[in-house]
Amino acid sequence: MSGTFDGPHVAIIMDGNGRWATGHGLSRSAGHEAGLRTARNIVEAAVREGVGTLTLYAFSSDNWKRPGAEVTALMRLFRRALVGEAKRCLENGVRLTILGRRDRLPSSLRHTVEQVEAITSTGSRMHLRVAVDYSARDAVLRAAEAMRGDTMSRDGFSDLLARTDHDRLPARDVDLVIRTGGEQRLSDFLLWECAYAELLFVKTMWPEFTAADLAIALEDLRSRNRRFGLAPEQVAS
Repeated sequence: MSGTFDGPHVAIIMDGNGRWATGHGLSRSAGHEAGLRTARNIVEAAVREGVGTLTLYAFSSDNWKRPGAEVTALMRLFRRALVGEAKRCLENGVRLTILGRRDRLPSSLRHTVEQVEAITSTGSRMHLRVAVDYSARDAVLRAAEAMRGDTMSRDGFSDLLARTDHDRLPARDVDLVIRTGGEQRLSDFLLWECAYAELLFVKTMWPEFTAADLAIALEDLRSRNRRFGLAPEQVAS
């Protein structure tokens, strides 16, 4: 599916912050801080590698079930990260969009989201999407309800789904999903958009995932023969 930004759509489930911290005798908050530093490095690496869209799974709707202190710390970290990264995104030509519900976020965070999205709206080099309070199943349900019985094409529904989660740009299918931390599941992440995605599950915890790891993953993606239902000879021609 065509989109505004050239280059592949890479989606990353950033898993393993807490386990990494525990393994190093640190608090879970320290793990999330380390994960934020990794996210910053990977965003910059993705720009260099020519990624068109990068979607990061930061906080699922299920994560509200975590201990209150951890959730509060994460919300504060998100807000601080947005404030700190806005200028960096602007300098690198990165447009930032926050996906997911917003009605359950703290009002200060919602305000910051709106500000940062406005500040970076002219970015044309890469589209960075960060999923916060996100559930793919809930998003599909909300989009289906918005159809009100209308018949719609796959592309049309994809765009409606994107708008449901506050993405105003044309929806793009995911080309590559990377999940760190050793688990091998999508965990309610971009289920519709990942219909034809290549899947890469790595044991590396997110704080230890590097730009070199991303480069290897992208090189592997480029080497794959993605046929989308066609016969091999059709792709070759």
